[in-house]
Formats: sequence, C-alpha cells, structure tokens
Amino acid sequence: MDVSLRPIEGPWTAGYVLDRTLLASAYLGEDPAGQPRFATTRTEVGEALFQLKHRGDLSKAEPLARALRSRVLPRLGPIGFIVPMPPSRARPWQPVARVARALGQQLRVPVFERLLLRTPQVIAVRASSTREETLGRLVATFSLHDEIRNPGRWNALLIDDHIRTGVTLEAASRVLRQYRKIDQLYVAVLTS
Repeated sequence: MDVSLRPIEGPWTAGYVLDRTLLASAYLGEDPAGQPRFATTRTEVGEALFQLKHRGDLSKAEPLARALRSRVLPRLGPIGFIVPMPPSRARPWQPVARVARALGQQLRVPVFERLLLRTPQVIAVRASSTREETLGRLVATFSLHDEIRNPGRWNALLIDDHIRTGVTLEAASRVLRQYRKIDQLYVAVLTS
C-alpha cells in the first residue's frame, strides 16, 4: 500500500500518520434529493479506510494493519500491546478495533479494546473557547479500566483512524500516560 508517512508530535514517545485521506474533491452539485455530490479522489489508505468505515468492507482491515506494520512499526520500539481509540459513535462493529485486532494478530501481541473507554459527550466539547479548555473537557470523557493482570510495564501502541486537530488523540494519550503498566506510548493514525 502506498503511503506518505509523516510524524506527528504530542504527549507520546513517537507518532505517525500513514497518509492524507483525500487527494482531491470537487463539488458536482446536488442530487435529486438535494444532497451535495462530490467527485472525490482518495489516497490508497484513504480509500481503504472509506471502504472499511462507510461501505462495510471488513477485508480492508488487514491491508491497513499491514501498512502500519511495515511503515510505522519499524520506527517505533517494541510493542507490548495495542489500544484502539474508543469510538466516538456506536456502530455494529468498530473500524479501528478491526485494524487493531488485525495488527495484534500480525505482531502476536494483545489488543485491549476496553482499557481506554469513552463516555458519550453530553456537552459540546469542541465548542470550547481555547484548545486547553477543549483538551480538558475531552480528557474528562476518557476513562481507564485495568484489563492487564500481569505485573510489569510495556510499550503501548494507540491506534486511531483519523486526525484533524490532534486534540482527541492528545486527550486519550494523556489519560493512557496515567496507566502504571505503560512504559513508552506510541501512536499510529491511518489518515489526516
């Protein structure tokens, strides 16, 4: 899978985004129902993620995991376990969790889908006046649940599907940094 890897800075040891989502998008007008139509050209990663999330093509999880393994993982330290970003909305299955499970199988490391949980946002978190205020409100939406029974500390990989401003990823990372069983925290994001 072709990628355009770029590093991202934050409260983690190292982080990378595989690629942008879009190459181009042109407005075509409205369909008969009044909905806007676009001619969209996505990157290979962006198209795979679109097919996984919005078209239910579960076969896309495996190649996305392989891209993370071949392009991002060589730049990180050894990974002890994987944490998928908790979903922002309910779906019958979660795309990020599918990619995390596929990567966990490839690496033969555990995936903890309930270690980091997110409560529904009752308040308009992103309507805050400052980044710090938004960050504080987002941190409050995450909670840790000790799923790891073995003693010790491991390097963890937090996986997310998309990053815009990075504030949600930063909030989740701040919460994960509090977990006593994490040594180094790495992040990998599919698209930006």
